[in-house]
Amino acid sequence: MKSRSPSSPRLVACGTFVALLGLAPFVRAQSERTSKPRNVVLLLADDLGWAELGCYGQQKIRTPQLDRLAAQGMRFTQGYAGAPVCAPSRCVFLTGVSSPFAEIRDNREVGPEGQEPLSDGAITLAEMLRDAGFVCGAFGKWGLGGSGSSGDPIKQGFLRFFGYHCQREAHSYYPRWLWLDEERVWLDNPAVPAHEQAAVGVIDFARYRGREYAPDRILAAAKGFVRAHADRPFFLYVPFIQPHLGMQPPPDLVDAYPVEWDDAPYRGGKGYVPHPRPRAGYAAMISDLDRQVGELLALLDELALSDDTLVVFTSDNGATHDVGGVDTDFFASTGPLRGRKGSVYEGGLRVPWLVRWPGHVAAGSVSDEVVAAQDLMATIAEATGTACPAACDGVSFLEVLTGQQVERAPRETLAFEFRGYGGQKALRVGNHKAVMRGIQRGDTGIEVYDLGSDPGESRDIAASQEHFVARARAWFATERAPSSRFPLKGFDH
Repeated sequence: MKSRSPSSPRLVACGTFVALLGLAPFVRAQSERTSKPRNVVLLLADDLGWAELGCYGQQKIRTPQLDRLAAQGMRFTQGYAGAPVCAPSRCVFLTGVSSPFAEIRDNREVGPEGQEPLSDGAITLAEMLRDAGFVCGAFGKWGLGGSGSSGDPIKQGFLRFFGYHCQREAHSYYPRWLWLDEERVWLDNPAVPAHEQAAVGVIDFARYRGREYAPDRILAAAKGFVRAHADRPFFLYVPFIQPHLGMQPPPDLVDAYPVEWDDAPYRGGKGYVPHPRPRAGYAAMISDLDRQVGELLALLDELALSDDTLVVFTSDNGATHDVGGVDTDFFASTGPLRGRKGSVYEGGLRVPWLVRWPGHVAAGSVSDEVVAAQDLMATIAEATGTACPAACDGVSFLEVLTGQQVERAPRETLAFEFRGYGGQKALRVGNHKAVMRGIQRGDTGIEVYDLGSDPGESRDIAASQEHFVARARAWFATERAPSSRFPLKGFDH
């Protein structure tokens, strides 16, 4: 194995695959295309589990619009987020840099409102496409830097932003304000709490609703952006806040689900706000996400833009824990997969991936190809004929999308580093996966799973895989960049 020191050049570049466990570098020839997408749309759900859509086997929650999107394009069965929580995953999606090398490796608030910001030196998907002539807009939850910081979306390639800068503020669907570019826009809402516990007595659920539902305001702004720029190439990024908590979905969507599901209200004992029908409420939040996706797709149809637009739908990480009234077991939110949000087991990382590009991506197609958040920038760069930033270490999966014979070697490795939840690392090589947990506590043990025969990661086979354990330990030590902002015990000090 040719190791990479933290100061050495990146070995995996956009459009190029370098197998890092004993294979020689392989440079893929540019695939032939008759046309390029005129527009790019990235729709990013917040905490949506791998099996929470009908097209992924969900039996209880109705998602007709996303199921239709899957029927019109390609559904990936082994698609991965960038990290198991919001901010670091969004960093990977938007910079094309995998988590062991990414700037942001955990959620961290920075006052007065926002999270640890992307640096001035980060090159985002928006900057890449802006420089290629696209007009770029972002609408929803940002989480990569507050207003005026280096991570402000307006400083990271977007012409227009409307939504939440701060993930914490996005816990409420009825905020006092949202951000339009770098200006605060006040909404007609009282001070609706985002977290509250009702210990005893009758609960006034009406006090957890305001007058202006932020997701609808954000959706209207996104649709306005599309209408305003329909005559030129655009990149639309919509990081939805659904189905992240608090549980404040439209009542009509709650009423569409069986009353028999819930025998008691959620009183707020596990965070966020109370809700009278928590199972129906959670299903309604995903239905609300589905409705909004449908409205955006309908607008593309109305403006005759669908055939010229590459649409990607995915999630920033796996299903949430059973907090805020959520019952992921009831919905089998991760199917057979182990873990939830915050975990580098499959349930925290593997997410829905849907891609539509009419005339290029076969309708109703399904792929078992392993794809990940960092691959998005590489794929969009190749599809649009755009120069990809050198820092990007993603692998373009355009050939998979378009059904061409894949000329590159199959993906050999996929690695994750996450400082949160005790410090974790993961490495997938083929179907074998190594996991480290409790790194910040000094734990050095490595678990090994065979995802081919054990997708639920229920049988640790490390004792019979000494060679792979040694290989993974060497990889974890060398295939990363040091991080002063998110130091990992034993690796950065």
